[in-house]
Amino acid sequence: MPSLEEEISSRRTFAIISHPDAGKTTLTEKLLLYTGTIQSAGSVKGKASAKHAVSDWMDIEKARGISVTSSVLQFTYEGHCVNILDTPGHQDFSEDTYRTLMAADSAVMVIDGAKGVEAQTVKLFKVCALRGIPIFTFVNKLDHETRDPFDLMEEIENVLGIGTYPMNWPIGNGRTFRGVFDRASRHVLAFEGDGRANATKRVAEVEAELGDAALDELIGEENHRTLMDDIELLDGADHEFDLEAVRTGKLTPVFFGSALTNFGVEPFLRDFLRLSPAPGPHTDSLTGDPVEATDPDFSGFVFKIQANMDKNHRDRIAFLRICSGKFVRGMDAFHVQGDRKIKLATGTAMMADDRATVDEACAGDIVGLFDPGIFSIGDTLCKVGRRVQFAGIPTFAPEHFARIEQVDTLKRKQFVKGMEELAQEGAIQIFREYGAGMERVIVGVVGTLQFEVLEQRLKSEYHVEVYRSPLPYNLIRWIDEKDGEVDMRSLNLTRETLRVEDMRGGKLLLFTSPWNLNWAEEHNDGLHLSEFGNVTF
Repeated sequence: MPSLEEEISSRRTFAIISHPDAGKTTLTEKLLLYTGTIQSAGSVKGKASAKHAVSDWMDIEKARGISVTSSVLQFTYEGHCVNILDTPGHQDFSEDTYRTLMAADSAVMVIDGAKGVEAQTVKLFKVCALRGIPIFTFVNKLDHETRDPFDLMEEIENVLGIGTYPMNWPIGNGRTFRGVFDRASRHVLAFEGDGRANATKRVAEVEAELGDAALDELIGEENHRTLMDDIELLDGADHEFDLEAVRTGKLTPVFFGSALTNFGVEPFLRDFLRLSPAPGPHTDSLTGDPVEATDPDFSGFVFKIQANMDKNHRDRIAFLRICSGKFVRGMDAFHVQGDRKIKLATGTAMMADDRATVDEACAGDIVGLFDPGIFSIGDTLCKVGRRVQFAGIPTFAPEHFARIEQVDTLKRKQFVKGMEELAQEGAIQIFREYGAGMERVIVGVVGTLQFEVLEQRLKSEYHVEVYRSPLPYNLIRWIDEKDGEVDMRSLNLTRETLRVEDMRGGKLLLFTSPWNLNWAEEHNDGLHLSEFGNVTF
C-alpha cells in the first residue's frame, strides 16, 4: 500500500484557462478520452450528435456551448491521479476562474493558433503569474489555418512576459497540416485525419526520424525542408529547457496540436505529467509558516460552492481543496471560521453532475462536501486540536446592477430561497434598497451574462420566473461605521446615488459615476467609504 508521501507525489491538480472559444473544454474532453474516463467525446459544437461536453452540466451551458461554472474532473493515468479544474471560458465569469486558480498547482493555457494571445488569456495569465504557478501552453486548432509558429512564440513572450520552449513543432497548418516534430525524441508524429470535422476516435500517430527519406513521402518534400530549417533555427537560438524556470512560472513549455481531431493530446498529457509539480505547501495566514502537503494533519480550504447540482435533492456542495494530510469519510474536522467541530460525513468526487462517494482523499485532491449552509468561500477546515487558517479567497466588486422581482408574488418563499442560495455561491451579490424587504432585490454581477444564468437557474431550479430591470449604477462602496453608526436617510447624496444594504445589514451606496461618489464624500462630514472587494479585472 503506498505511503501518504507516495500518494501525494502522484497527484497533479491543474486548471485549464483560455479566451472563449480557444478549445479549452474540447481539450478537457479529449484528455478524458485518452485516459479511458469516457469512451467518446461530443464536441460542444458538434452537429453530428446531441452530446454535450461532460464538464458542462447546466442547461445554459448545454444550450450555448459555453462553460459558465468551474467543473472538477478526476481521472488516473499511468500512475498519476489527476484533478482537472475546468474553468469558465466566458469573460463574464472571471471571478469563478480566479477562485479556482487558487486551488490549482499549475495551469494549462490554451491558445487559438489563428488568434494568438487574446484579452481574457492575458487576464488569467496575470492571475497565474501572481501566484507563480507553472504554466503549460497548448497552441490549438492546427487543423485550421494558423499564424506562423515563430510569431506566436514571440507574441507569448512579448505580451505575457514569459519565456517559451517549444516541446514540439508544427508541420504545416490547416489543409497542409501534416503533424508535429517532437524535439525530445527527434521523431515526426504524422497527422492522419479521418475526414470528419469532429473526430471522436483516437488519431493514429506515425513515427519517423527527421532527415529520413521516407519523410518526403509522409509529409512532402517542401514541408520536410522547411521543418529541417525550422528545427536547426530552434536548436541554435532557442532557450535551453530549464525545469526550475518552468516550476517557478518563468518558462512555459509550448505544445502544438489539435484538440478537436485528438492530435497531439496524448503526448502533451504525458509530458505535462512528467514536468508538472506535485502538490506543494500552502501558507498558514495565522503564523506565516508553510503547511507542507505531506504534513499528516488534515487541512484544506473551500474555494467554490455550488447549489442544486443534483436537482432531485436540492443539494449544496462545497468544493474543498485538500492542502495537507488525508481526508477520511466520517472524520471529525475543525471549521475555523465557524469555530466549531464538525463531522465530514461524506465526500464526493465529481464528473460534472455525476458523482461518486469518496472514502479517502489526500493533499492535492478536490472533494465535494455536503453543505447544510455552514460554509462560505474561503473557509478553512483542519484537524481537530490544530488551528490552521489559509488566506481568504478574493472578493469581487460588481460592475453591473439590475432590479430583480418575481412575476408570481405567491412564490415569494421560493424566490427568497433561490436568491440567497445562489448568492452564497459567490457569482452574484444581492442587496435590497435601504429599509425595503425582499419582494424585489438588487443584484450586482461582474459580467452581464450572469443575469441570464440567474434567471435560467431561478426558473429551472426554483420554479420562479422574474422580471429584470437594468440599473445605471457601476460603482459600489461600503459605508465604514468604525467611528459610529451612520444615519443613511440623512446623508446628502445626489439623485443618481442609491442607498442599499446587504443581507447581513451592511450599509452601502451605489453610484452612477465617480462624480457622484466624490459628491458623497465631500458633502458628508465623517462619512468614510471603502472599496467593495479586493480584486478588479
